[in-house]
Amino acid sequence: MSEPILRIGTRGSPLALAQTESLRRALAAAHPKLAAPRAIETVVIRTTGDKVQDRSLAAIGGKGLFTKEIEEALAHGAIDLAAHSLKDVPTVLPEGLVIACHLPRGDPRDAFVSRRWKSLSDLPPGAILGTSSLRRRAQALSVRRDLTVVPIRGNVETRLRKLEEGKVDATILALAGLERLGLAEAATAVLPPDLMLPAPAQGVIGIEARGGDARALGWLAAIDDPASSACARAERALLAALDGSCRTPIAALAEIMDGKLRLRARIVQPDGTRRHDAERLGAIADAERLGRDAGAELRAAAGPGFFDLPIPGGDPV
Repeated sequence: MSEPILRIGTRGSPLALAQTESLRRALAAAHPKLAAPRAIETVVIRTTGDKVQDRSLAAIGGKGLFTKEIEEALAHGAIDLAAHSLKDVPTVLPEGLVIACHLPRGDPRDAFVSRRWKSLSDLPPGAILGTSSLRRRAQALSVRRDLTVVPIRGNVETRLRKLEEGKVDATILALAGLERLGLAEAATAVLPPDLMLPAPAQGVIGIEARGGDARALGWLAAIDDPASSACARAERALLAALDGSCRTPIAALAEIMDGKLRLRARIVQPDGTRRHDAERLGAIADAERLGRDAGAELRAAAGPGFFDLPIPGGDPV
């Protein structure tokens, strides 16, 4: 075979490559033609978020930094599909691009990771918690105002190394990412959603394509996971209703329970001092409406200026 049938664009981190391999396996299992050697090509694209490691994500523009260059390649036809951690994808996509497929969701919860301490509550006063996520920072401070929270950048392996080097006392990572890398044993404790509600679409691998590319959309239709799709659409509708980005601490988790969709949502001020929660239960077909409705409730509860506190600064460790 001289030319690949499909070209998948992805970041080059070990986690991104592992997620792209999950997509490749799913496509090959659903379409024998795509199981042939070299039928699918992985195209590694370095994004601005990968290049800039000396500042927090909030300080340099938010989650779109991990998708911009990949989406440009997709729009220009250099790749056919883009594999993303969906929590890193802005809710407003470039014109002509769509999230066409959601792979089965990994565990959406966050993991507490420390060399010495068993849980967030066990950390001593003044302990250093490393996280560049304003959502994790805000929720941690809402229950532990005595902690020192500092930004920490890099891929999963880099963050674990910084923890081992003693640069921070603890960190918080997505459990799904640890599991996909074969590093689940690194998790000291799994944080319950009541304490640390996940990022919208955390644990979901979302596949972006050109909206007019019938061939690619046809390949993807066979592997889209309905439950993952419904939950992600509810959570991202909430995020859109709140104009959410990496600069706003917003958390959400949708789950399918007894044939219904349950959505829990939360907004927290960056310093952890104020928090509002909302919950919806409804038909799975109404996923996006439930998300928008919960977002409207939270926006009304927060009132003007809720997210106007200064974004925490500091150089990443």
